[in-house]
Amino acid sequence: MPAAHKIRQVQLVGRKIRQLRKQHKLTQTELSSRIGIQQSDLSRMEQGEYRVRLDTLFRILAEFEMSMGEFFDEVNREAVSPKEARLLRDIQNLDPTSQREIETFIAFKRSQTHRPVAE
Repeated sequence: MPAAHKIRQVQLVGRKIRQLRKQHKLTQTELSSRIGIQQSDLSRMEQGEYRVRLDTLFRILAEFEMSMGEFFDEVNREAVSPKEARLLRDIQNLDPTSQREIETFIAFKRSQTHRPVAE
C-alpha cells in the first residue's frame, strides 16, 4: 500500500475521532482522561500525525458505545468520493469478463504512469 494512502487513512481515522468527540461535546482533555492517554497524544491522533493503537481505539469505541464496524463504515464512506463509489458500482454490475478487461486496462495504465519518458 502506498505511503500516501496509509497517511490518508491515519488522517481519516483521526478526523472521525475528533468528530465523535465534538458530537459528544467533550474536550480533548476530557476524552483523553476517560480513555487513559495524554491529551497531547489525542491531539496528534486527531490531526493524523499519530497512529491510533488498537487498544486505544477500543477504549474510544467503548466510550462512544460504537462498534468497530460502525466506526470504519463511517470512515470508509468519507474515504470514497461519490465519483469513486459510482465507478465501483458500475464495475460491480459488469460481467466477470468485462471486469477482468478493466483490471487489465488499469494495470496497463499504471505501468505506463511509472515508466520513464523517452526523450
